[in-house]
Amino acid sequence: MDDEVIQWDTRADCEVRQILDRIADKWSLLVIALLERRTMRFTELRREIDGVSQRMLTVTLRQLERDGLVQRTVHPVVPPRVDYALTPLGTTLHEAIKTLVVWTEEHQNHIAAARSAYDAKVAAEERLLGAS
Repeated sequence: MDDEVIQWDTRADCEVRQILDRIADKWSLLVIALLERRTMRFTELRREIDGVSQRMLTVTLRQLERDGLVQRTVHPVVPPRVDYALTPLGTTLHEAIKTLVVWTEEHQNHIAAARSAYDAKVAAEERLLGAS
């Protein structure tokens, strides 16, 4: 049983790995966070997500829709209006992500201190190696 847990990340065809790769993507996380608040149109999402290209947002939304996390609704009006919203499954994912964000906020100072200590250690080691 434990061997199966260890192996899930090494198999290219593993569904868990594929899903984690998709939902852990920075664009997916931002889309999920924004849609948790309310239904949004493509242009609203693009405006809110700094740095995302139109193509990348389109790809991200399609993948999230395919995975059942986002619902795309086309309204039969002229010009066509398309809305995006989280599905109930997407909402449960947002709850899990929110837990991770809270953990990050609570520990960001510890992580910053660890990074500073690591950087200082590496710099000291480089000075020692450079002096030899």
